[in-house]
Amino acid sequence: MFNRAPISTMIALTLASSMLVACGSDSDSEVVAQTGQFSFAVSDAPVDAADEVWACFHAIELLGNSAGKQVFTIGEDSNTIASNDVCVDSDGEVIANTRGINLMNFTGSTAEDLISGVEVPAGDYSQLRLVMADGSYVQVGDQRIPLSVPSNELKFDGITVGAGGETAYTAEFDLRQALVNPVGQDQYFLKPRGVRLVNNLTVGHIEGSMAEALLIENSCTVAPADTGTAVASVYLYPGVDHVVADLADVGGSEAVEPYAVSAVYFDGAVNYQFELGYVSAGDYTLGYTCDVADDPEVDDDISLLGHQTVTVANNGEVTTVVIE
Repeated sequence: MFNRAPISTMIALTLASSMLVACGSDSDSEVVAQTGQFSFAVSDAPVDAADEVWACFHAIELLGNSAGKQVFTIGEDSNTIASNDVCVDSDGEVIANTRGINLMNFTGSTAEDLISGVEVPAGDYSQLRLVMADGSYVQVGDQRIPLSVPSNELKFDGITVGAGGETAYTAEFDLRQALVNPVGQDQYFLKPRGVRLVNNLTVGHIEGSMAEALLIENSCTVAPADTGTAVASVYLYPGVDHVVADLADVGGSEAVEPYAVSAVYFDGAVNYQFELGYVSAGDYTLGYTCDVADDPEVDDDISLLGHQTVTVANNGEVTTVVIE
């Protein structure tokens, strides 16, 4: 129910393909090689429930192509990111072929490549899988809380790798919707519902700010000493001309669920800023609230202060939003 707000964090998965051309002895016998270059990255938007969110990545798989399953293991296959010693098992031993990444270090439209320029067969793939490993965790103060991913695997819908030009996809993990900490359990769970796969050619980014006068007028937090403290939240809903009563919080039962959510932070000077990265191009309704807590497992009571229409362009273009 709408009357309170969430926490946002994203991962970006980027995929690129390019055309390779082979020339025969006959000038008319050019052949387009059916391969493309595959790249995969991670990105994030800050989550105010945690200081750090460490995810352990192991492999990327492409399935359902006539050429067979394509598997790229971290630190083993060429063009993958190097493994590190962040991910450890229950005995404290480093898990081989894993890369632990603090998602909080890659916000908005920034990203970290897991794979760069790997050549794969072109064509349609019925599924893309991101294989995780044990050892993921959330740092809250001096506590290291285990982070579990169901089956240690995240499954996405099919993609197409073209034999010509470039193709790029991003998987965005909105931790306000995906990261849950059930009552009575000393661990976090990463649920797939807060993850979306988008084509980079058809997405843009939102960079916005809220006026301090609006925050003061509505008794929001203003100029906190800790700039990591959220002062407000913004919810992005697909489509326009919605009735406010139909706009849901994360986990709410109303008709229109949020596409993405972000916290608003004070920059330590005069601005109150937020970012929403990798948003599919189109028209949206942006709602804003002073409420900064939203349990993704509960239909919370969150009050919108107002809303406005936002149009997001494609090709990675940035749309600037000012809330006054």
